[in-house]
Amino acid sequence: MKHVVLMAVAIVIAFPFYWMISTAFKSFFEATQFPPTMFPHELHFENFATAWGDAPWAGFFRNTFLIGIAVTLGELTTSVLAAYAFARLSFKGQGAIFFILLATYMIPGEATLIPNFVLVTRYLHIVDTLQVQIIPFLASVFSIFLLRQHFRSIPNELADAAEVDGAGHLRFLWSVVLPLSVPVLVTVTLITGLGVYDAFQWPLLVTNSDAVRPVQVGMAQFRTEFGAQYHLEMAAATFVIAPVVLIFLFAQRYLIQGVARTGIRG
Repeated sequence: MKHVVLMAVAIVIAFPFYWMISTAFKSFFEATQFPPTMFPHELHFENFATAWGDAPWAGFFRNTFLIGIAVTLGELTTSVLAAYAFARLSFKGQGAIFFILLATYMIPGEATLIPNFVLVTRYLHIVDTLQVQIIPFLASVFSIFLLRQHFRSIPNELADAAEVDGAGHLRFLWSVVLPLSVPVLVTVTLITGLGVYDAFQWPLLVTNSDAVRPVQVGMAQFRTEFGAQYHLEMAAATFVIAPVVLIFLFAQRYLIQGVARTGIRG
């Protein structure tokens, strides 16, 4: 019985993806007719080429990948160092500082949207650049918390052995902690990268030209300009979502392991 329920849930979840792909292969009239057809009467592969040529998608994808790589590397660096400090070091006010750090995570993003916008427009003057989409996201409370939970689970005996061998904190972090944390690091990388790929509100506010806009803002612009051509919209949505699906299929094992290893510990 449970397999029947799981199959039913899987079908419900997968149906929007099927509808998107099937509509992408339909003609304009078939995509807009009522009642809708479940299967395309004729496959129109040219929809993808048309959708790709109607917007500067190459630039959108390039901007997204550049922003994603920069944010992911920056966030990994800051999160690893901060998480190691909270997990393996002992300093005055450690608990209070970590509590304040977690408290900031509870502040909704909408509450900081206007102050951040004023900061980048009036003081930093980096609007309509790639930097404005990178700098505000070089640190993440969630990533720090996730890595800290895992770092605390590493046996103290390893740290003692490294200290006997003359290794300092940076050597221990690089040679012991990080190799044991690959699934967690992959999890943080995936969450950060997918967050950048799905970012819409902030890039929409701080960008004005297609030269620096990411793919999600480009998709919204495409929908605005070609709102009545559902077959082209679905074709564009298909190649926009394809990288996310491929990355998840290849990295899902590490994602599950990372979440399991950081779980409810300490």
